[in-house]
Amino acid sequence: MSTLTEMRLLSNKMKITVHPEKLERFSKKRVGFYLKYASFVFRTLRRPSFQEFLSWMLRKENIEENMLRDVEVRVLPFKKKNGNGLAGNCNTGNGKIQIYPRTLKFCRKFMEQSGRDRFTSYVGIRARAALIHELLHLKYASDEEKVRQLTQEYFAVFTQNRPTPNSHMSSVYSMIFKPKATENTPAC
Repeated sequence: MSTLTEMRLLSNKMKITVHPEKLERFSKKRVGFYLKYASFVFRTLRRPSFQEFLSWMLRKENIEENMLRDVEVRVLPFKKKNGNGLAGNCNTGNGKIQIYPRTLKFCRKFMEQSGRDRFTSYVGIRARAALIHELLHLKYASDEEKVRQLTQEYFAVFTQNRPTPNSHMSSVYSMIFKPKATENTPAC
């Protein structure tokens, strides 16, 4: 299968999902923020350069395309029982990956402390890292340590091969990959 075909297959499996009944609990302004966030993440994950990279990574890891049914970019955040936010989730049984946004509270605090440009970089980097991580779970289902190690390695490969480096890339990279980053404290 050609790389272009693989890219289309992965890209075609991506969609934005929302449960309308959950949106009713939020203000129009908050819903608008989360819809913009999800739209930005969706466009970021579907960029041809990233899709090409993912196709290469899947081939290198021998992860077959049919192991992945779809990638859902969720509109609303998901909080674990411990209160921390979840960046992504992979159900290896049905091949479904979900990518979640940060909370509005976190996003506001981050933008106040670091500015809109760095926040935008953070959102894109976090979404890419989450998708890489969850795709690796398709092969290494329960080996979280291996998945984290490979996520860092593959993300480093992706960033090194980018034609235009992002000025925020290294600081945001260290935020995302530092151990025990929490929902409540942005490392700005």
